[in-house]
Amino acid sequence: MVDSKSYIGKIIKVKIDRPMGSYHPEYPTSLYPVNYGYIPNTISGDGKELDCYVLGIYEAIETFEGECIAVIRRTNDNDDKLIIVPKGKKYSIDAINALVEFQERFFESIIIM
Repeated sequence: MVDSKSYIGKIIKVKIDRPMGSYHPEYPTSLYPVNYGYIPNTISGDGKELDCYVLGIYEAIETFEGECIAVIRRTNDNDDKLIIVPKGKKYSIDAINALVEFQERFFESIIIM
């Protein structure tokens, strides 16, 4: 299992499996307003690959390489999420919360920067 905090400040390659404008495969009313994906060949706390929100890109994409600026640590679910942005782009904790609220509102979490 990876230590998700170790990714902060690093350049990460993300495979997008839920591009902006797509719907969650299990909850068809849940629209993704941001690109969402994972880091291939990693294992997160939930036993699956480490998930990532890609912020600051305003079109649907298939892959992305950017900087990890934060980790969403879910306190009631063993599934951290990385926040990946274009290199040099910054977001506040409030901005991150607003952009991922569409999904994270269902979980208790803290943001680690």
